Amino acid sequence: MATIDRKATTLALAHALSAAERGLAVIPLSRAKLPALRSPHRDDPDPTASVCHGECGRFGHGVYDATTDPRRIRALFAAAPWATGYGIACGLHPHHLIGIDLDTKSGTDSSAALRELALRHLFTIPETVVVLTPSGGRHLWLSGPPDVVVPNSASRLAPGIDVRGAGGYLVGPGSRTEHGTYGTAPGTAHLAPAPCPPALLRLLTPPPRTRHPTPSSTGRHGQGLVQFVLAAHQGQRNTRLFWAACRAYENGIGPDLTPALVDAAIRTGLTEREARSTIASAARMTGQRRATGA
Repeated sequence: MATIDRKATTLALAHALSAAERGLAVIPLSRAKLPALRSPHRDDPDPTASVCHGECGRFGHGVYDATTDPRRIRALFAAAPWATGYGIACGLHPHHLIGIDLDTKSGTDSSAALRELALRHLFTIPETVVVLTPSGGRHLWLSGPPDVVVPNSASRLAPGIDVRGAGGYLVGPGSRTEHGTYGTAPGTAHLAPAPCPPALLRLLTPPPRTRHPTPSSTGRHGQGLVQFVLAAHQGQRNTRLFWAACRAYENGIGPDLTPALVDAAIRTGLTEREARSTIASAARMTGQRRATGA
């Protein structure tokens, strides 16, 4: 059972309410920096029944619970008294927040990598909110256009640089985690997220991947499995992909549907390597079941 630190929870709630006043939608986080409330659909016997982004009216949908409503924020924290931090949802009105996470744990100089990108592509990072992480990293807050969807990515822009976009969240300043407390860099707390430079925005929104036509033999069932993967949010991506791939192989359409499943998984934030590895595991699992007559 989670240990309750009432002082940390009270401070996290205060910071979350302050962020909401600035138009930033928030959710409570645990010390592990994960959404504090578990999914209300975790015990559903049918995985397809869990395709819910909060329409059921209950808490526990991760970033989809994010809100700027003070009453709802208090209710979220009341339901998660063990929360010691808060997450700020990216990609939402009015700021359409984009987070540039300059990591220090990868052994690379992510700040130097960003400077190199800026020199190569002729952009300058504007003065904006900077959040300092307990590990020595930095989160740069930028504002995106309302009609542009920036995907989440890890080290795609450059080694050690992660991007938080639509469907992702940033740990808010004032949050207390297992490794320390997040805080704003001196002189940046009063700033609003600055507009993302157009040249950087183009790097954050790569051209759409070439779509692989789904063979007609996959039919509506194959399309449904792809949609099931696309509906995944953080914490569900591998599980949903594995389940969908198992169903595809059990129905004899696994090889034909693999390109579409990989494409869908990448769009949810997985890397191509992770997606193909998960699908390969599903293929082995279903092959073993057939071999044993399971």
